[in-house]
This record gives sequence, C-alpha cells and structure tokens, in this order.
Amino acid sequence: MAAVVAVFVIGFLMVGGNKEQTVEQQENAAMVRATAQMQRMANLKCPQAIKKFTGDQTYFPTSTDTDHLTYVTMIWDASKSDDKYSFKLAKCTVHETVGGISLLVIDGKTKIEKEVKR
Repeated sequence: MAAVVAVFVIGFLMVGGNKEQTVEQQENAAMVRATAQMQRMANLKCPQAIKKFTGDQTYFPTSTDTDHLTYVTMIWDASKSDDKYSFKLAKCTVHETVGGISLLVIDGKTKIEKEVKR
C-alpha cells in the first residue's frame, strides 16, 4: 500500500515540476509547435495540390526551405529525383498567416497565389 502511494506522490511531483517553465522555455516550445504544424500542413496540402494540377502523386520533396517562423517551401525537382513526374519543377509554399498554400508554381506557371498578410 505504501509503495502505491509513493508511486502516486512521485508522479504528481514529476508532473508538477515539469509545468514550471520559464517564459523563454514556453516561447521556444511554442515556436517548435508552430514550425511542426506548418511542416505538417505543407506535407498534407502540397502533394494534394500538385496531384490536382498534374495528376502526379508526390511523396518526398527534393528540398525544403523555411524561416522556422512564418513559412515552409517544399520543392520537387524531377532532375534530382528517382521518381518520374510529368513536371520538371514544383514549388509549394505554406504561410502561417494564410493557413494553407500561399503559392504553388509548377514548371514556372503559377497555379495558386494568395496574399500573405503581414
């Protein structure tokens, strides 16, 4: 019985101790969550949009660019990929303020363009 109580006490102490974060730690955690959410959104929406316009199913971009705060750009370059695409180059940008794709360019032709709020 004492062992069970001790486990609960230790558990409560561990949870309580983890909640005490400095403002800087909270800001850093929020930045990591925002970046992960943008990346997740780009991984979901960009391949769907490319498939809509080209009919090609894309999986892994050949490169990714981000400022870790406001945008993620994924690039599919057919010349650098083993996958066979009907396009040569596709760039898809997701902005946090847009809440989705702000720019999609396939082979130099803009397919989606939305104003980015600042």
